[in-house]
Amino acid sequence: MSARSRRSNSRLPPSSPSRSLSDAARAPSHSSPPSRSRPPSANPNVSSNVLLFLIAFRLVNALTVRTFFQPDEFFQSLEPAWKIAFGENQGPWITWEWEHQLRSSLHPLIFAAVYSTADFVARSLGLSPASRADLLIAAPGITQAFIAAVGDFYTWKLARYIYGDGSNESWATLALTVVSPWQWFCSTRTLSNCLETTITIVALYLWPWGWALKSRAVGPTVKSKGVSILRLRQCLLLAAFACILRPTNVIIWVGLASVALHRGTWSQGQILAREALLCGSSVLAVSTVVDRFFYGFWTFPPFRFLYFNIAQSLAVFYGENDWSYYASQGYPLLLTTALPFTLVGLYRTLRRRPSLERQKASILVQLASISLAMPATLSAITHKEVRFIYPLLPALHILSASPLVEFFLPALATTDRRYIPRRLTLIFLLLANVMIATYTTLFHASGVISVLSYLREQHQLHGIANTSSVPNENAASYGGITAGFLMPCHSTPWRSHLVEPTIHAWALSCEPPVGLTTEEKAAYRDEADQFYDDPRGFLRDNMVGGLRHIPRRPSYSTPPNSPRHPTQKLPPHEWPDYLIFFAQLEPTLKSYLRSSAYGECWRTYNSDWHDDSRRRGDVVVWCLDPTEQQAWRSEQHHRAVEDRDRQFDHIVQRFQREVTPPKSWSWSQWISPFSTQSRPPWSWPWERKKRTLFGYELPELPELPQWGWLGGKKKTKSPSLSDFWF
Repeated sequence: MSARSRRSNSRLPPSSPSRSLSDAARAPSHSSPPSRSRPPSANPNVSSNVLLFLIAFRLVNALTVRTFFQPDEFFQSLEPAWKIAFGENQGPWITWEWEHQLRSSLHPLIFAAVYSTADFVARSLGLSPASRADLLIAAPGITQAFIAAVGDFYTWKLARYIYGDGSNESWATLALTVVSPWQWFCSTRTLSNCLETTITIVALYLWPWGWALKSRAVGPTVKSKGVSILRLRQCLLLAAFACILRPTNVIIWVGLASVALHRGTWSQGQILAREALLCGSSVLAVSTVVDRFFYGFWTFPPFRFLYFNIAQSLAVFYGENDWSYYASQGYPLLLTTALPFTLVGLYRTLRRRPSLERQKASILVQLASISLAMPATLSAITHKEVRFIYPLLPALHILSASPLVEFFLPALATTDRRYIPRRLTLIFLLLANVMIATYTTLFHASGVISVLSYLREQHQLHGIANTSSVPNENAASYGGITAGFLMPCHSTPWRSHLVEPTIHAWALSCEPPVGLTTEEKAAYRDEADQFYDDPRGFLRDNMVGGLRHIPRRPSYSTPPNSPRHPTQKLPPHEWPDYLIFFAQLEPTLKSYLRSSAYGECWRTYNSDWHDDSRRRGDVVVWCLDPTEQQAWRSEQHHRAVEDRDRQFDHIVQRFQREVTPPKSWSWSQWISPFSTQSRPPWSWPWERKKRTLFGYELPELPELPQWGWLGGKKKTKSPSLSDFWF
């Protein structure tokens, strides 16, 4: 990297608030600090404070996420990690990708170490089973919070290196990262894409950007060469690890390396090729050895990943998207309210060179290029997801910083009334981000997480007592509760949230058509599809006893004598103690199981809408235990009574507000400070008001005689509504 940079004052002059930051940077100003002979580095206290803030912020983020996003969050990381940490007999769900060696075990190995550490802490402290389960569930998210904080920190560091130490653009980049709804929703999840994003931005910070500049210099000095080589090796090791995690990450590094080889010197090209080969081979060797111990034989997951997803087109089995998906949906979902500023930043960066030092402008151009090249390349693949371009988000935030500062800084630096619309726009965008982040992390698709907590609670009530007399080595096979999930495949987490191996559960699977011909793939229907095609036929043919022999009482009332597996994958499935499904399926099951012992024993909110109609509505739990059914009916009745009472109180309060006359100022309403009496807050309309003077009630005046010569006999009129008010 270049050892020199100029720190530019990006704050706009008060006399010209509409002036662009680039013009201010180019204009000669006595306030601009002189250039330094070393790379810009913020105050160590500032850097440490920013890092500590980001760690605390992401910890809160991780502990408040209560919703479901993608099955891969659990089945590509936590389930194999559970197998590594506790063994296969503890009930993890190992999907087809691991059975066919499509994934590297390096990512699950991280969380396996987390699980082992958390379990050791729980046993050392003597935590209860419920507390131990809570710790095991929270530990991966806490770990990912630290990883996400590091990614946020290096996003800010790279922006600070590009725009200058203490520049408004660097702080704007940090603000974009912190208030991003996508970051709040996704960054602390255990998806491989989240770790890939952090590794990518750290590697981009270490990348030798100066090598992409055409230079006549023969090569760096020995000292600077040693420093560059060390940083280059760190960068390439991280880049190789990211490519092992997600082979599509290679698109980023092929693009950057191509520019460096094309524009760099011959010696720099040799160094880059040599170090890339060395670091790539080292990471690949470590991954191969780790996979050998995980799978039990030698295999090469990156090759099998490409073979199954491209050669056999199995990715199409999980959905097809239009070629414009990343432009029409990917970027909008990833950037949300920052999208307009990102588009402006990309346009300006690629159309004309930014008004920065040559090397810093080159960095922005390369970031913009890979931000367009990666989605364009991935658009050639039929199956698309927004998380596939997640590693580009830090670079996109850096590109968005300059237009964001240019638009909002004049409105914040001055009190000019003409900038009120911009201030209101900023407030609106912040509120929109908060609302989106809150809804997606606390409400939408929250029931599929809450139902597993309910099952653990029921296990503590019914399952533990039945395994107390069973030896510890056999506790996972005897007793416990049973649960069945009549949902689309992988709609909920599995052992990472069920935790206890004595919770024996099964769910509908969706294994892809591996090894089938083209005609067989076209006619293939997985287990979940078969159930939703014909629910009655599936229950009749794939449940033990069919629809005629459904148990009348739960299994935990009489623990079985034969062992059971914690996870049952293949049919026929046993009728469970707890049947879990979405409310969309409720009318269908009511018609088929109306004469059975099943009844509703729990229900929770999941979503108001969903792109998959099979996943719409609440999450409903039916059980065989009549005691639980009665308890749930009593609770529902109690809630209904409370709601009715609350509605009645609301109606009464509303009626009282309507019948209370509007307050108008008059001398009769004035109360003396010396009066000991106080007016009632309100009165009924038929109550006659008492006349007072300085707080003392006046006696009723006698009725005066009517003198006919003054006005004749006074006509008697019927009382009007006003007589009741005055």
